[in-house]
Amino acid sequence: MRGPHNILRLIRTFATLERTGAMDVVLEAFRAPPQLRLAARILGWPFAWLGYKGDPTQPPATRALTALGPAYIKFGQILSTRPDVVGDELALQLRVLQDKLPPFSTAVAKKMVEAELEVDVDSVFSEFSEPVAAASIAQVHNARLADTGEAVAVKVLRPKIEQAFRRDIDAFYLAARAIETLAPSARRLRPMDVIRHFEGVVMGELDLRLETASAAEFAANTVGDQGFSVPEVKWFLSSRRVMTLAWVEGVPSGDVPAIDAAGHDRQALGERVLRMFLLHALRDGYFHADMHQGNLKVAPNGDLVALDFGIMGRIDEYTRRVYAEILFGFIRKDYHRVAEVHFEAGYVPADRDVDEFARALRAVGEPIFGMDATRISMGRLLSYLFEVTERFGMETRTELILLQRTMVVVEGVARSLNPQINIWKVAQPIVEDYIKQSIGPKALARDLGRTAIVLSRFGPKLPQIAEAMLVRQSMRSEDSTPERRIHPALWVGLGGALVGAGVVIGMLL
Repeated sequence: MRGPHNILRLIRTFATLERTGAMDVVLEAFRAPPQLRLAARILGWPFAWLGYKGDPTQPPATRALTALGPAYIKFGQILSTRPDVVGDELALQLRVLQDKLPPFSTAVAKKMVEAELEVDVDSVFSEFSEPVAAASIAQVHNARLADTGEAVAVKVLRPKIEQAFRRDIDAFYLAARAIETLAPSARRLRPMDVIRHFEGVVMGELDLRLETASAAEFAANTVGDQGFSVPEVKWFLSSRRVMTLAWVEGVPSGDVPAIDAAGHDRQALGERVLRMFLLHALRDGYFHADMHQGNLKVAPNGDLVALDFGIMGRIDEYTRRVYAEILFGFIRKDYHRVAEVHFEAGYVPADRDVDEFARALRAVGEPIFGMDATRISMGRLLSYLFEVTERFGMETRTELILLQRTMVVVEGVARSLNPQINIWKVAQPIVEDYIKQSIGPKALARDLGRTAIVLSRFGPKLPQIAEAMLVRQSMRSEDSTPERRIHPALWVGLGGALVGAGVVIGMLL
């Protein structure tokens, strides 16, 4: 479907940007070169009358994307997680995008449930309500299981939403190719990579089996977290286009008057939001990456309940350790150690000056720590940190950008519940505990044990590997050129493998 016929879609897009006043905002945010600005004006200005008017009460970018429809709304939401691409100002505008759309009929939803689950809706559910929430991709119904009487939430994809998104994604690819062709200098923004990232996220959200799996994994990770819960997944009533979870009663975390009326401790809730996010990011390496107020409820018993698992973040263990050491270094104001961590992790090129980098980090940290405790922001600190590391040659790391964006959102939720919250006071024990568990003799012993276990899986192959290396060495023994000899690292690796295997054998014996 990617082809010239999508030009009409692009003309309508640029015409809407022009008509809503968003053209200048977008071009400036992307730092578009002159030739790209000219092409955008040619496609937009003469056809502005074809553009959608949108809601004039909204900011220009938000107004344009909302008018253009679901795919554009979702694209804007995802771009809001990439301030490295669109800049801080536009990212901030895009964060307020709401994808609330008119619902489709309950009759259609029931037919989709029957087709997907191969069941009779009236037999499975004793109650099936009108839509209680409708977004760009799906809508939610309140229902009750006929056999147990349990209340559940049934999420159903919009009819033909996959085809609609695919058409718009095809147009996005055409635009990305045009940008790379017309403005080679804009390739630094990696437009094709941005669209591929968007496509991956959206295609994942359009398969509710993946969201169901995310909810189940998140629930398993957090089952022991006091004061935090995830709705139970109903696998037998979930499929590609339908997802069923236990229904959760509660107050939206953004409804402060209702929270007060229910008698909940807002100070404790604000601290718990931040503490849980850090625990999930550091302890599990798997966190809710869309923890805004609409996706958090306060249950009658005071628990925080997470909803909507379409966007989740994952960080590998090594990156978590680096992230924790960076935060810990800032908490202790040990800027030289923070700089060393960046070099050790390879984030900053080795030819840069570590002392100069530490000095730049001090310029980031000191102004923030000089603020009143209630104004200190970890999200702002990470944002400034990325600006400095970019100047020193650090490549963009998408997982850290997503983490930083979520940190900003979580801080906003925490402060709305408890305006006097001290972010660092809440974060410090979480980070310190993780450091104790992940860095030090115990952590080293645990890592060596894991390494030995992995090496033991290759135990039967170790003799053949050793023999092959010895044969190659003997065949090349007369060749003294360095590139023809076995690299010493191979011998070290073989020795390590043998030692690891020995350790495992010793453990078994």
